[in-house]
Amino acid sequence: MLLEYLPIAILIVLATGLASLVVILGHLFGPKRQTDAKAMPYESGMNPYGPGTRRMSVKFYLIAVLFILFDIEIIFFLPWAVVLRDFVDNSLGIFALVEMFVFITILLVGYVYAWKKGALEWE
Repeated sequence: MLLEYLPIAILIVLATGLASLVVILGHLFGPKRQTDAKAMPYESGMNPYGPGTRRMSVKFYLIAVLFILFDIEIIFFLPWAVVLRDFVDNSLGIFALVEMFVFITILLVGYVYAWKKGALEWE
């Protein structure tokens, strides 16, 4: 039984070993001289202005987290849409349809809540 997992174990060991080897070789043979040009942040080929560590508004992070949250939840619609016709033929039909509408309702409530709180406003 455990013999079936041997190829996965070998893959994990090889991937970890190769990744470690690449990092170690880069550290050993990579350039080590620090210059002002190398320390300068890269911004689309233009010289940066202002400090590189300026404070960002929490709104940026909030919008990013909300985007990721709703984006990941939308991914759950794809399998449902693919097997939608099977819901009718399957004994799971009505139950699965109701569960999906409950899921959509929870998403909608979260979206309306974020909208009402002003989390989606860009200033």
